[in-house]
Amino acid sequence: MKLTSLLLIVLLVFTSCKDNKTTETVESIDYSEEELDITTSTYPENITNVFNAHGGIDAWRTMKTLKFTMPKDTGDEITTTDLHNRYSIIEMPKHTIGYDGEVVWLQSKDETTYDGNPKFYYNLMFYFYAMPFILADDGIIYEDVVPLRFEGKAYPGIKVSYESGVGESPEDEYILYYDPSTNEMAWLGYTVTYFSKEKSKKWSFIKYSDWQTVNGLKLPKRLTWFNVEDNLPTTERNDRNFTDIILTDSSKGAASFAMPANAEAIK
Repeated sequence: MKLTSLLLIVLLVFTSCKDNKTTETVESIDYSEEELDITTSTYPENITNVFNAHGGIDAWRTMKTLKFTMPKDTGDEITTTDLHNRYSIIEMPKHTIGYDGEVVWLQSKDETTYDGNPKFYYNLMFYFYAMPFILADDGIIYEDVVPLRFEGKAYPGIKVSYESGVGESPEDEYILYYDPSTNEMAWLGYTVTYFSKEKSKKWSFIKYSDWQTVNGLKLPKRLTWFNVEDNLPTTERNDRNFTDIILTDSSKGAASFAMPANAEAIK
């Protein structure tokens, strides 16, 4: 066969195959222009739904300072917390407790002795108040548990435990119970291991039933502690109200939480 004829056949075959090929157009997406939710994708769906019911974990993480007042018979207790660094100050009528990122400190305003443990208390009410968002911290392990049944209603539960070495009390455990119709947080079950440093089998319960919206996020107005029998809530024991809530994306700065010269560093 002549070379010119061979080249002509190859050309015809190539052209025929090219005409029969199906062409697909792939749409190019510029992800720099897309709003992607990459934060909540790391959490189980049920707790993500709870976060969303309260305004969303992404919105919470844009906030830098939380301040609330807790009225007491002995006078108002005002707590200010840096949400990113967890610096804190609790102002009381006769004492101030602070945490500067390294040490917990206690400042006395007169000769009155502080009746409590500053290292245990400096972030206690903040943790209870900042639910459910505080349960998005690093080093948390999530597990579904049996629902809590109270007054004829079932509340699905998410158990929270901590990896070894996380926080002052990594043996602490929490169970967040939520309303299945709204996904709002309804109860918190918790154990306290700060003093024993060992896992506890004794559960306490707080009811979350009254919410207020601050800067687009739902935070508690009141927390109600319950009496407990057989590790289940029974009747109301006492409650705490929260007023004058400030939640902002502005930071007060580390200097605001520094230990005063006349304060005592708590060992």
